[in-house]
Amino acid sequence: MADKEDKVAEEKSVSQWNKGKGGFRASVFIYVLTAFENMGFVANMVSMVLYFFEVMHFDLSTSANTLTNFLGSTYLLSLKGGFISDTYLNRFTTSLLFGSLEVLALVMVTIQAYSSDLHPENCGKSSCVKGGTAVFFYASLCLLALGNGGVRGSLPALGADQFDKNDPIESKALASFFNCLLLSSTLGAVIGVTAIVWVSTKKAWYWGFFISTVATFIGFVVLAIGKPFYRLQAPGDSPITRIAQVIVVAIKNRNLSLPNPEELYEISDKEITEDKIAHTNQIRFLDKAAILRNDSNPQLWKVCTVTQVEEVKILTRMLPILASTIIMNTCLAQLQTFSVQQGNVMNLKLGSIDVPAPSIPVIPLIFMCILIPIYEFFFVPFARKITHHPSGITQLQRIGVGLVLSSISMAVAGLVEVKRRNQVIKDPTKPISLFWLSFQYGIFGIADMFTLVGLLEFFYKEAPAGMKSLSTSLTWLSLSFGYFLSSVFVDVINAITKKITPSKQGWLHGFDFNSNNLNLFYWFLAILSCLNFLNYMYWASRYKYKSEVSDSKPLKTITESSQGSESKTNGSSSAVQIADAKVKEGSL
Repeated sequence: MADKEDKVAEEKSVSQWNKGKGGFRASVFIYVLTAFENMGFVANMVSMVLYFFEVMHFDLSTSANTLTNFLGSTYLLSLKGGFISDTYLNRFTTSLLFGSLEVLALVMVTIQAYSSDLHPENCGKSSCVKGGTAVFFYASLCLLALGNGGVRGSLPALGADQFDKNDPIESKALASFFNCLLLSSTLGAVIGVTAIVWVSTKKAWYWGFFISTVATFIGFVVLAIGKPFYRLQAPGDSPITRIAQVIVVAIKNRNLSLPNPEELYEISDKEITEDKIAHTNQIRFLDKAAILRNDSNPQLWKVCTVTQVEEVKILTRMLPILASTIIMNTCLAQLQTFSVQQGNVMNLKLGSIDVPAPSIPVIPLIFMCILIPIYEFFFVPFARKITHHPSGITQLQRIGVGLVLSSISMAVAGLVEVKRRNQVIKDPTKPISLFWLSFQYGIFGIADMFTLVGLLEFFYKEAPAGMKSLSTSLTWLSLSFGYFLSSVFVDVINAITKKITPSKQGWLHGFDFNSNNLNLFYWFLAILSCLNFLNYMYWASRYKYKSEVSDSKPLKTITESSQGSESKTNGSSSAVQIADAKVKEGSL
């Protein structure tokens, strides 16, 4: 009777906690931050390659590699933000903490752009930055990568927390949240690649960075104002520790024979504080972590529950999907580096207006601003009637569409580069229009709309309850690896092609686009993307969603009571200890 009263009291407390909080009213503040922060981030992302080239005096490949290494580090550090928000601080506090670092870094970048004493002399080498200038330059970039990465690791999960996945209505709203998040990001990017880029390239670089700083600061102030409306999830046990426990115990039990699934260890329904995850037959070696030895008590680092083992299995099954999107993000890096440098040597006139080359992505961005609402309000409801899926089509289907389009984008980019170079050879005084680049940008913009949202929703929904931030950070990890791989490809391609080309020059050498072979590099990426899509199809076809496993396979696990009364008596305190660990994780 007392247990029933406690349960009623708990449900009442949860109801009061949710009252007036969460939903789209809370997520509006997150949309505003995303738009304001993305103004500066995207503006810098598309124009910094010119800043490195013109102000810091890097050559073409060094400018591109510096930007891709910076962006790769930014997205890699999102794992840090995800880990901290899952383990030590809640997602709201983590976002504000790293946001303050991001604003500080933008202030430093602005100071360096303003002060001529912090600009290197043009020495004619690949990099002329040295001494105190180099320290200030790289310190500001590192701090900016840390701040922005930490925010990206915690903010999407904070927004998704405002919707209850167990509520049918809010579950559909969760799918819409990620589409709206992309829309707000896109709207901010439109302003960034037009207004801020124009100010940076036509007025002064420091004015562009200053505007980015102010916009980012305003965004985080808005996020802080929305605190009374948020559903804040308490941090729990370290997800890294939970993963390590499964791996360590499985290795300890490697010599044991696997029992029937019914004999694996699980906490009883009365003790567990979150949804159990059904046992699966994939990666059976990890099941050995859930074997409770006859001579031991159910203690941490000695046995893991089936649910804990299945959490690790879920993350393991997601890794091939993550790996299959890296090549696409390597293609994205080319649009933010070499394509911008291409545009800088093309006809920048639009009537009487001189358009900055980094502003060309505004064409696909505007197209996405139109396409995202059409997708959300027309395609998704229509697709739901056919597929009965809350998102219209599955997340893996969305990702697959994006991978195909990215390959097409690189093929088109190669053709446009051939046309540009042929025109220069024919008549250098009449270069082709900058807007020829809109084809590759437009196709990739649609690809990004499908893949980015699909990945965010996929990693959030499939992740275990205590690993939501860390899991959504895997989306940014894919971007990180893509940018780093771009830097590797540029260096490796240059090194190899120096040996095989008649001119003994690499495809991407030097300062002059007209004497290299950028089109061949684009086509190399297009072919690689096609092969990567075949790899993705293999893994996607084998993947089973967590909901499909739960619906199709009943839970077949036992509690410690089946191990005998003596084992239950001796291990009760340990079972409670494990249950307490789960309480700290919380559930959505």
